[in-house]
Amino acid sequence: MSITLSRINSSAATLTKNRTEGSVSPNSGMCVTCVDGCIGMCEIGKSAFRGHEVIYPQPFGVITTAAEKTYPVDYSHFNIMGTAVGAHGIEADSDKAVFPAVDLKVAFGHDKGIKFRYPWIIPGIGSTDIAKNNWEGLAIGSALAGTGLTIGENVVGMDAEATIKKGRVVDTVDLKRRVKLFMDNQRDGYGAIIVQANVEDTRLGTQEYAIDKLGAQVVELKWGQGAKNIGGEVKIKSLEKAQMLFERGYIVLPDPTDPAVIKAFENGAFKEFERHSRLGMVTEESFAQRVEELRKAGAKYVFLKTGAYTPADLARAIKFASKYKIDLLTVDGAGGGTGMSPWRMMNEWGVPPVELHSLLYRYARQLSDKGEHIPALAVAGGFTFEDQIFKGLALGAPFVKLVGMARGPIAAAMVS
Repeated sequence: MSITLSRINSSAATLTKNRTEGSVSPNSGMCVTCVDGCIGMCEIGKSAFRGHEVIYPQPFGVITTAAEKTYPVDYSHFNIMGTAVGAHGIEADSDKAVFPAVDLKVAFGHDKGIKFRYPWIIPGIGSTDIAKNNWEGLAIGSALAGTGLTIGENVVGMDAEATIKKGRVVDTVDLKRRVKLFMDNQRDGYGAIIVQANVEDTRLGTQEYAIDKLGAQVVELKWGQGAKNIGGEVKIKSLEKAQMLFERGYIVLPDPTDPAVIKAFENGAFKEFERHSRLGMVTEESFAQRVEELRKAGAKYVFLKTGAYTPADLARAIKFASKYKIDLLTVDGAGGGTGMSPWRMMNEWGVPPVELHSLLYRYARQLSDKGEHIPALAVAGGFTFEDQIFKGLALGAPFVKLVGMARGPIAAAMVS
């Protein structure tokens, strides 16, 4: 059987294609016959005259993107097996074992105080336009359904109307709106709105502000940009906004305060700045300290989200989550997320979901067998439909309580 692992050098995500689409070298992705004078619509050719614009999926900010890499094993390769004998979780009675009778509720957290009507969560929708423009549908839908919705990183930093004094946030427009939309539609205490933070958010005091001023009870620490081993990035078309973000402590490329850069931008030499978040450097001491700070600030529940790093990093995540009594650990497989990272990175970095989640189960089982605390676990990485949700829960049972989905709910919100 032939397995195609990568599609190189041409993709709808980068608005590129091969000239000879039927005859492409599988190793390089180049046309078998590369002709002098070609207009250059493959990624190599386009990169030659559009430069860094080809690094990211396009059109950036108004799309979600998923890796095109085909892994040897994914959740579609598993089938759900039923039985004609007996029943699990309900009385083996033909009049009682009917599918509407299923109870999908889940309770988790150190005191089992977080209650969801359904075993899934949206694990991080951040500062991009695609999130902001569809937040109403995502927040109200999640609240009415009684599930979880995570406000992703950089929402405060990207908010031009936020008030920041002495490097700390004291008022916001966007974050306040996002939290309020969820809370105003929450019913009977089901579901949760979670405020996530990266390095810049932590420096701005985003989570402390959300707890103190907005009534947030759940916060989430984050190792990396979801499933990718990088900090978050967005494109900025305004010089004024690029300078504002630079002043707020973000990495902005090129330097929007450099007179030569300003002149080049005004003359049309380039049309976009890139805003990058820093990648946190994890140590047990700093992790423990931050968890304690958040609890002292009033956080009732503290989550951790991590991605498709090495097996040692995954072991570190679940060990820290166990030791410091984290309420939920979310593990996101390669190719997951909403697609705001460099396109090559999305396809060629990280551990695929099935392998990563299998490791997660093994590590959880080892800790459990030693009598150590196991936090509630969530798995993410390309989940969309109910059969996939079932498979994710089954693969990680009894430790995995939730499945994380982002692109699916965004697609539903955009269509509706």
